[in-house]
Amino acid sequence: MATLLVALLEGSSIGIQDASPVYLLAVVAIGAAFGTVPALAMAVIAFLAYDILFTEPRLSLAVADPQEWLDLLLFLFVAIAIGRLVAVQHRRAEEADRRAHEANSLFALSRVLATAPSTEAAAIEIAQRLTHDAALRRVWIVATTGGQPHRIADSDDGPVPAHSPVGATLVRTTDATPARWVRVHGAHRSAGPAPHGDADQVLVRLESDGMELGTLFGIRDRARGLPTREETRILALAADQLALALRRDQLRRAATEVEIARQGDALKTALIDSVSHDLRTPLASIRATAGSLADADVEWPDAARREAATLIDAEAARLDRLVRGVLDLSRIETGTLHPDLEPHDLASIVEPIVARSRPALGARSLEEDVPDSLPPVLVDAVLLDVILTNLLDNAAVHAPAPALVRVSAVGGRDGSVRLTVEDGGPGVPENELPRLFERFHRVPRALEGSRRGLGIGLSVVKGLSEAMGATVEAGRSAFGGLAITIVLRVAPAEPGNDG
Repeated sequence: MATLLVALLEGSSIGIQDASPVYLLAVVAIGAAFGTVPALAMAVIAFLAYDILFTEPRLSLAVADPQEWLDLLLFLFVAIAIGRLVAVQHRRAEEADRRAHEANSLFALSRVLATAPSTEAAAIEIAQRLTHDAALRRVWIVATTGGQPHRIADSDDGPVPAHSPVGATLVRTTDATPARWVRVHGAHRSAGPAPHGDADQVLVRLESDGMELGTLFGIRDRARGLPTREETRILALAADQLALALRRDQLRRAATEVEIARQGDALKTALIDSVSHDLRTPLASIRATAGSLADADVEWPDAARREAATLIDAEAARLDRLVRGVLDLSRIETGTLHPDLEPHDLASIVEPIVARSRPALGARSLEEDVPDSLPPVLVDAVLLDVILTNLLDNAAVHAPAPALVRVSAVGGRDGSVRLTVEDGGPGVPENELPRLFERFHRVPRALEGSRRGLGIGLSVVKGLSEAMGATVEAGRSAFGGLAITIVLRVAPAEPGNDG
């Protein structure tokens, strides 16, 4: 095309004697499209073409006019320089594009790991991205946990055979030596698919702190060859980031297990400390009273015998409450509590509990205000019985007679039902309210006796309430004492029920 244009320009009536600079356009185009070597070759070809076709004598390398030799040599020098510069700039532009693509890919991989809710969720997105960024047909990631490999991510949902041959493994060193691909022949056990006949498998090991945590597998078209330098860096960084995430998961699990063990030991210690005193006290009273009743040398009037029997019954009931509290707390802690939630009329549950608790409250005035018009609540009747009984027992212990104790319920603005047990006792200091539902936490009181309880009653109330999907609130009652409110969920209306 350049030769045709030169012929037209020099053969026309315009009067152009030397149209050789047109060939520079061809040199620029070739250099921009194909690089340095083709540009230099084009410069030489352009020099020869103009010499042979347009310099006298034509169709010969000889040149009759020395000025023409100078022009041709200058043209060759300029063409080579321009071709070289254009090729260098083209290569730099391509390198910049590759670097930008690589930087975007690395940033995206880092962002995925930083924002994903879990390593498994991040691994799935990373596998999808690597198929595009590293030019792979398929990518899957295998993590090794407890010595057993398991696939945590796959860019495809195809079948997974037992093993597949390995085409190349990325070998990295701890020094500044660049990573390199090493071809491996044979079979490698993997939780991934076997490549097709026109593809090879590549793998990058996930290693951190000298530990092998898994492997990143990929299938690559054989015609593409080994991954390029940029693709290798992307695969290496993805493997490093995944290895760090898996290592963090391991350390987090280990820290969680240590914390669980520590809390378990603290719970056992607190339980033993509390039980050693609070369970031993009623047992000592029961043994002393029963021993006196069994002593044949002691004369017991009928009234005294009944009083002793009443004492034994009261201490046995207290012991039963302590044991039930410990068992309920154990069920909550171990997660073996499975509530049976059903719609219930709240008044039909509360009334029998209040009636049963009146003798235990003695001279205290017990009121109940649970309207029948409240909507049904979604609760486990047995657990709600334990919750309300614990709250009334707590009021009986901490609200001295003749304090008022009231059980009431109202409909909440958010569609819930609020069940409140409040008393006219001394209440709880404001700074103690946030810790009121902690296990084994007992509010310090002046002039309190030795029978303080285990401090688990309200923690059991909180655990049982949350197991039913309810919430617990503590505050000051209208009578000046403590008010505990259970926010219950309203049962969903049955289909076809307008009410």
